[in-house]
Amino acid sequence: MSAIADGDPLEPVNRVVYGFNEAADILVLRPAAEVYRGTVPTPVRMAVRNFLLNLTSPLLVANELLQGDFEGAQVAFSRFLVNTTIGLGGAFDIAGRYRDLHYEYEDFGQTLAVWGVPDGPYLVLPLLGPSNLRDATGLVADTAADPVNIWANNADRSGAMAVRAGVTGVDTRTELIEAVDDLRRNSLDPYASARSLYRQRRATEINDGSGGSIEFPDYEDIDEPAVENGAGSSNSN
Repeated sequence: MSAIADGDPLEPVNRVVYGFNEAADILVLRPAAEVYRGTVPTPVRMAVRNFLLNLTSPLLVANELLQGDFEGAQVAFSRFLVNTTIGLGGAFDIAGRYRDLHYEYEDFGQTLAVWGVPDGPYLVLPLLGPSNLRDATGLVADTAADPVNIWANNADRSGAMAVRAGVTGVDTRTELIEAVDDLRRNSLDPYASARSLYRQRRATEINDGSGGSIEFPDYEDIDEPAVENGAGSSNSN
């Protein structure tokens, strides 16, 4: 299957960026994630993750409203209210203990998809990994609209945003150590597999079927063409 037919007309450039991301991950991000996992107790890591997710709540509410999902917006707002107060600023996911208040990831890329905007060509963003034209546009919009970013920019606290980005990246990478290692070890073409996995995950998120979790297929039981054609199960490069 050609790159153009597969929605990846920029594959040569994407593979170069993918290679850069792989090098950065192997040399910096994965070792940092291993140190983080090995030195920070699990309850503390969970508190950090909960806090970081809670910071994104205003964007979740806004995107739910823009998608016309008023029930989802109510859930996101309720989660933010409960976790910010009873959950000590979001360190504890108190709301998650209630069946009707489970976390659901939303972003402006998903909003654009709900509005009927096509995904466009597949992109691999430096350090950020798999994306596409629609989702990259959504990322820019979410970043610009993020209240925490606005606060930091207005208060000249760029250092705080750098810390937030770094901790978020390391925390996310920590959760994917084994999954990414498995992809590299067992996939015939990790780039193509990462592309397929990204598309499956985004399709699931857009259809509100998942909160953004990533399920890596068993590469020993399927061949690469099957993965590429979406026969595998439903991001880190």
